[in-house]
Amino acid sequence: MITILDGGMGQELIARAGKATELWSIQALLDDPQMVRDVHDTYFAAGAEVATTNSYSVLPDRLDTHGIGDQLDRLAVLACELACQSRDAHGSGLVLGALGPQGFSYQPDKCPPAVQAAEVYAHLAHVHAPFVDAHILETMSSVVQARGGLMGAGVTGKPIWLSLSVDDADGTKLRSGEAITDIIPLIAEFKPQVVLINCSLPEAVSQAIPLLAGSGVTVGAYANGFTGIADNFDHIGATVDVLKARTDLGPARYADFAQLWVDAGATVVGGCCEVGPIHIAALCARFK
Repeated sequence: MITILDGGMGQELIARAGKATELWSIQALLDDPQMVRDVHDTYFAAGAEVATTNSYSVLPDRLDTHGIGDQLDRLAVLACELACQSRDAHGSGLVLGALGPQGFSYQPDKCPPAVQAAEVYAHLAHVHAPFVDAHILETMSSVVQARGGLMGAGVTGKPIWLSLSVDDADGTKLRSGEAITDIIPLIAEFKPQVVLINCSLPEAVSQAIPLLAGSGVTVGAYANGFTGIADNFDHIGATVDVLKARTDLGPARYADFAQLWVDAGATVVGGCCEVGPIHIAALCARFK
């Protein structure tokens, strides 16, 4: 049985809003929450069985940088409520509470020490817990970053999904340069319910999945549709318009990549940045 995740939220919001801002997906929570709800609805209509909350960037370091740190809990709750409302209207599905990387995406050297990071994640996990079925730690790019997330999210007793991001040029490695198999002792220690690969090139994901499939845990993947991660996309305030979308990753080809992941042992598939509703519909057609 294959579980179909939703696709990317942030890039879909930007496509609908027609602009990128330094606040990225948070901007929609501030300006147009209904658009967030509409994206969730669109993914469920396409066949997704999971709604991932629009809270990836709802983190103290992101909000404090823009002078809105006092809105952390309100925005986290709003993101959860919108996903739950969409799930309820659809009539079925899981809601995953997204917890993104502290420091910045793809920059594990900028994340705080595990114990410090865990304090932030623990607070947010408690905020999410009344709404979500599980917590999902997204784009964890080093062993230390994953450890901080697992320590923090574990305080609620809810299931945890751990999603790792790998080197686009070598999917056998995390973005930190560590071997992806270095995460296996952490899996044994914290026992996440699902371990996934996300926000990496599909080709790199295809290298990573076989290395995790034998780790005794449910494995999945949701790749991005970028050409790669630009060197200047490396700090809070960088806008995603410096990242370019691929032109060779239509729904059918993306589903072909997902087939490789399933053949290698993945039982959960979906999409990340630049992978939208038409891709999710193709996954549904292929696997359901």
